[in-house]
Amino acid sequence: MIAFVRGEVAAVTLNSAVLEVGGVGLELMCTPGTLATLRVGRSATLPTSMVVREDSLTIFGFLDDDEKQIFEIVQTASGVGPKVAQAIVAVMSPDDVRRAISTEDVKALTRVPGIGQKGAQRIILELKDRIGPPVGVHHPAAVAAAVPAWRDQVQQGLIGLGWSAKESEKAVDAVAPEAGDAPDVGALLRAALRTLSKA
Repeated sequence: MIAFVRGEVAAVTLNSAVLEVGGVGLELMCTPGTLATLRVGRSATLPTSMVVREDSLTIFGFLDDDEKQIFEIVQTASGVGPKVAQAIVAVMSPDDVRRAISTEDVKALTRVPGIGQKGAQRIILELKDRIGPPVGVHHPAAVAAAVPAWRDQVQQGLIGLGWSAKESEKAVDAVAPEAGDAPDVGALLRAALRTLSKA
């Protein structure tokens, strides 16, 4: 099991990052909020979770160990695979996930693409006794280097989660006033998803 990866960031794409470790480039699947903290040419350390399938070996990278823990624990609920688990940590902070499950907030969980009412109820039922209460971990703001960059990252994040380009652009416009001088891509993505779930 690969617990974490430390190395120079060789590339950042819309949904993954490549870290060079000992002359080997490892591709890590990451949320937009995590990708926004990475800079090509800089060193980074990301907690990781490896998902092994018959035909693939995928490494997921996270902002911190708390996000990784949530990603792994939600997959113990029936019907939740790595793709839905990653969508959960992309849309909600770890404490938001714990709060939604412990307070049986079905509506909060159904904001995640790929989770319907029954799926949310199943997650709550199966994880309520195991997820634990919110721990109050502060997640550092994912600051984008240039103002337009956050728009592209949020829009591509939404498209990656299954929304159309038109819907994504409309949601980005809706949250633009919240961006300020130091946009927090993760928070803006969650806000954009909330506007889409209301539409």
